[in-house]
Amino acid sequence: MSEMSAPEIAASAPVAPVFDIALQTDVGTNRENNEDSCGHHVEGPESVVFAVADGIGGYEGGEVASAMAIEVTLEAFRESPAAWGASKRLHRAVQRANIEIHNRAIAVPELRRMGTTLTAAVVDAGMLYAAHVGDCRLYHIRRGKIAQITKDHTMVQERVRMGLMSAARARNHPERSALTRSIGHELIVSVDLIKLPLEQGDRVIICSDGLHGVLEDRELEQMTRGLSAEEAVRRLIDTANQRGTADNLTVCFFSMNGETPNVSASAAPSLWQRLTAFFRRS
Repeated sequence: MSEMSAPEIAASAPVAPVFDIALQTDVGTNRENNEDSCGHHVEGPESVVFAVADGIGGYEGGEVASAMAIEVTLEAFRESPAAWGASKRLHRAVQRANIEIHNRAIAVPELRRMGTTLTAAVVDAGMLYAAHVGDCRLYHIRRGKIAQITKDHTMVQERVRMGLMSAARARNHPERSALTRSIGHELIVSVDLIKLPLEQGDRVIICSDGLHGVLEDRELEQMTRGLSAEEAVRRLIDTANQRGTADNLTVCFFSMNGETPNVSASAAPSLWQRLTAFFRRS
């Protein structure tokens, strides 16, 4: 048996994936139909677009609206010129989804009240770009700390931001799902745009209120720590169902496994550390 050459050994060595992603939607424990939708599209080894939508407007309307939001957003993003850049491509894709859902609601009387929330994100070359309407949430996790990046477009959360209601009371308020903004109800919708540099080891979660309504933010971090994307999604869905979530629930989990060009100030070496390292080398 001949020995394997060094180049052959290098070529056959497994290459760690740049990112890991998984999505899942579930009807939950208290609904007969699922008005949530989710989807994703991998553009390349360092680029992926993913989205979660929670439909409103009754049995058929909610299902149609959320499915259209995901389908049109992903299709419009794929068809848009790469030269526009990820943020512009995503924004235009969400606006197109809004227009098509709005027009369908006008054309079909049975769907006239339909609409949906939509939170979509693109990760490209270590940068995250997001577009958000409604009360699905995008969370960012770094070194064990979780932060909600999006804001809920609901009447209750508006009161919380104005200091008129506590966050604890808002969590169980009977009108906590009453939206102030959604996809499809108006011809033009205001979209929150987000840009966030990612670092190796960062985790991103997008989920509907069926999940974040029963799991605390700290639990989202703790329960996904050290898991693959598929394991994390399954664990979150199972736990929410065990607690008897009253709504459909959907979650997308993304982890940045590869290195990125971004380094936060807290992770960067201090001046004293750099000087110490310099004189140690001298």
